[in-house]
Amino acid sequence: MRHSATDAERLLWMLLRARRVAGTKFRRQHPVGPFIADFACLASRIIVEADGGQHADNPDDARRTAWLRAHGWRVMRFWNNEILDNPEGVVAVIERALEDGTPSPSQP
Repeated sequence: MRHSATDAERLLWMLLRARRVAGTKFRRQHPVGPFIADFACLASRIIVEADGGQHADNPDDARRTAWLRAHGWRVMRFWNNEILDNPEGVVAVIERALEDGTPSPSQP
């Protein structure tokens, strides 16, 4: 999956990698239960997903998010265009979640 990453996933990884966000380590394409998270911070139990149009009102995504939350993960979803158009804003929301333990209000 790493070889077929979207532009938004590549940009988000450039922003998250190497402890660039609040000194926190993120893993890319990390297995969590039966799923593969786009990006996961194990220490804070936060998953960050980059979503394209195919995720709009997708019942599989809703079930996936419910499972992850039931297992103690906070799930943050950002639209691809949001990542590409406002990367600083996306990073700011992730930083706030890391600092105060709340998930993002941004839920595609």
